[in-house]
Amino acid sequence: MTPPFDRRFTPARPDLAAERLRGVIEAARYASPRLMRVAEPWAPLSREPARDIPIDTQALFGEAVDVYEIDDEGWAWGQLRRDGYVGYLPAEALREDRAAPNWRVGAPRTFVYPGPNIKLPPMMALPMGADVFVVSEQGDFAALKTAGYVWRAHLTALDAREPDFVAVAERFLSAPYLWGGKTVDGIDCSGLVQTSLAACGVFAPRDTDVMEAGLGAPVAFDASLSGLRRGDLVFWKGHVGIMRDERDLLHANGHHMLTVAEPLRMARDRILARGAGDITSIKRL
Repeated sequence: MTPPFDRRFTPARPDLAAERLRGVIEAARYASPRLMRVAEPWAPLSREPARDIPIDTQALFGEAVDVYEIDDEGWAWGQLRRDGYVGYLPAEALREDRAAPNWRVGAPRTFVYPGPNIKLPPMMALPMGADVFVVSEQGDFAALKTAGYVWRAHLTALDAREPDFVAVAERFLSAPYLWGGKTVDGIDCSGLVQTSLAACGVFAPRDTDVMEAGLGAPVAFDASLSGLRRGDLVFWKGHVGIMRDERDLLHANGHHMLTVAEPLRMARDRILARGAGDITSIKRL
């Protein structure tokens, strides 16, 4: 195909492409998007329609997806509106719903109850960043259009902005590491950065290479790694972390299989010793 394109963010395959790409990318056929929303706490998005391959990312409850095809095997191929990622999701995890959400989950996790009573067994738990449509309020609870009740104080306005993305990231300390994850139940390094910045109204791409190219201004550094500030982003090839202060790095990583805070120099030396390379850049927002 010409011109070249990044398959992660371009809804195009040899046999099918988005109608808006007609005349730009060659494909056997073109389709207009069908708006759907994630109906599970999260849905896995993968580059191929298979359940036994790594996921690329997670789409969260209420997130809008432009779907271009649902195949006979139950896979929906489309593009996430939130960050532009393209791939396959289980069609059973999506629903057609054109009603725009009016609230967002601001707590790390909140339960959905069948009634406005915290003693009832929860129906599910929604992650930070999930979008919901609240139809009414009953005491301390918000009733959802999709059924169920959530604790009202766990919701924030869609345009609400957290003041400190590092403080948001700190809420994920001890969350297990999960490749492609974006929730407190499992998160990866770029998911931690993307989710934390999103809570502050800052858009961040999903993958570290695109983050490194597009976020912030370069910070000069030497072997001493001195002079860093809270909120600086530290990049390796395929990895990113957030400076918690001038010394400690906050990052989700496969060494601890957790989100941890540890001295940056310790993390750098360990990554170097494992042959994964040195720090490639430090960016300041």
